[in-house]
Amino acid sequence: MLTIALSKGRILEQTLPLLKKAGLEISDEELNSRKLILDTSLDDVKVIIIRATDVPVFVQHGAADFGISGKDVLLEHGADGLLELLDLGIAQCKLMVAASDEQKLNQNTLKIATKYVNSTKRYFEAKGQQIEIIKLYGAMELAPVVGLSHCIVDLVDTGNTLKANGLVPLEHIIDISSRLVVNAASFKTKNAEIKFWINSIKKNL
Repeated sequence: MLTIALSKGRILEQTLPLLKKAGLEISDEELNSRKLILDTSLDDVKVIIIRATDVPVFVQHGAADFGISGKDVLLEHGADGLLELLDLGIAQCKLMVAASDEQKLNQNTLKIATKYVNSTKRYFEAKGQQIEIIKLYGAMELAPVVGLSHCIVDLVDTGNTLKANGLVPLEHIIDISSRLVVNAASFKTKNAEIKFWINSIKKNL
C-alpha cells in the first residue's frame, strides 16, 4: 500500500491532472467527501489531502510514503528525513522582498513581516543585514501600510495584490515550484513502487 500526501488548493488542482496522466484518478465523490483518507482508482494507493504546511511533516514521519509540496514549505520545514526527487514545475511563483519603495530597505534594523521566517533569516543573514521579523499568517501586504513593518517577504505570482496595496517587488529570494518528496525509509522499502510513480509522473511533465 502506498499513501500519497497532497496539499489543498492550487497545488492540488494542478497535481490531479498529472496523477491522472500517470494512471491514478480520484473521483469527484471522494474529493468532495469529508473523508480524510481517499480511495483512488487503484486499490493499493490511497491519498490524504491536508494543509500545505503539513505535507512534509506527514512524509517525514512516514504517515505518507511521498507527497507534493511547494518549495517554500520545504525551505521552512527544513526537509529532514525527506528526499526531494522531482521538480513538477507547477504552482510556480517567486519568494520576494516587497516594499513601497527601495528606500524602505535602507534601515539599521529592517522590520520584516512574513510567514517565511527561516527563508527570510537565511537571505538577510547572507547579506549581513540586521533584521527584526514579525511573523504573520495572512494579510501580509497590510503590514507596511499600517507601519507594522518596513517591508514584507512573501510569494509573488502576478504582483497584482502588491500593486493594489502600493507595494512593489524589490528583491528576488528564490523561485518556487512544487516538488515531489519521498520518505527516506519508504524509498528503501518500497523503492520499486515509488520509482514507478516518479517515472510515470516525469514522463507526463
